Amino acid sequence: MKVLVTGGGGFLGGALCRGLLERGDVPVSFQRRLSPALAALGVEQRLGDLADAPAVHAAFAGVDAVLHNAAKAGAWGSRADYWSANVDGTRNVLAACRARGIERLVHTSTPSVTHSGRTPVEGGNEADTPYGQGFKAWYPASKLVAEQDVLAANDAALSTVALRPRLIWGPGDTQLLPRLVERARAGRLRFIGDGNNRMATTYIDNAVDAHLRALDALAPGAACAGRAYFISNAEPTTAREIVNGLLRAAGAPTVTGSIPYPVAYGLGALLEGAWHLLPLEGEPPMTRFLAEQLSTPHWYDISAAARDFGWQPRVGLDDGLRRTAAAWAAGR
Repeated sequence: MKVLVTGGGGFLGGALCRGLLERGDVPVSFQRRLSPALAALGVEQRLGDLADAPAVHAAFAGVDAVLHNAAKAGAWGSRADYWSANVDGTRNVLAACRARGIERLVHTSTPSVTHSGRTPVEGGNEADTPYGQGFKAWYPASKLVAEQDVLAANDAALSTVALRPRLIWGPGDTQLLPRLVERARAGRLRFIGDGNNRMATTYIDNAVDAHLRALDALAPGAACAGRAYFISNAEPTTAREIVNGLLRAAGAPTVTGSIPYPVAYGLGALLEGAWHLLPLEGEPPMTRFLAEQLSTPHWYDISAAARDFGWQPRVGLDDGLRRTAAAWAAGR
């Protein structure tokens, strides 16, 4: 089977390409620039931007299914940028699937579509956890619209499913762990609140397995078709435990200090204002959305994924941390 992976040059996208190769499928990656890592694997790369409808249409030629993983992530940026990549881009993906007769689409969403300020989610399932409101960042707002579009597109010709992996980490991570390490070594890392809020995270191999199992299960009328699923390790841990566990895996200093939530939220509001007014380069070190996310319990009931497409995490937290430590020591 030939499977197109959008964003194959990224952390999860690259792991999806490797997972497809390992089981004998043929991955094709669609992203904006060439990836040396994918080239070394022999993965065909088709270049373009999600917001460019003709480029998306051309890239989708000759493939059997799509893993739509590419998105503009982060907690800072303009509405136009997030809508272009996450909403318009996803609509271009759906249109290309229709035009090319592609019958299966797995969309990488995010639990952030259910974020509602400081409202905790503790063991929430898909049926009882509503979509969020009052978003203070364009990322969750745009991903919510994208997920809704994907699920609404499910029909007899195109089977769709949306997966919501929470905080993916592990070997090959180029975002979360490097940033944590950089800030910890600079003495600029603090917990928001006491750091004892429990949160779900997802080891990279478990995220890949979830996507591939959902892909295999997709068909018209399948239990998972037209639905969204929380994906994570079934081991909610405190923010303090997971952050310091990752830092130890990278040989970086652990964190003990904290900032009260009201202070972090107020600082985020001030920094957002400064970045808007001046404007400054990069992104603020704190935003209101980040303050809410990092201080609020967020963990989920993942039993629906086991029920509907036979997925459950196979790599536990401790094993994942050991693998991450080994990869970090080896420079991978």
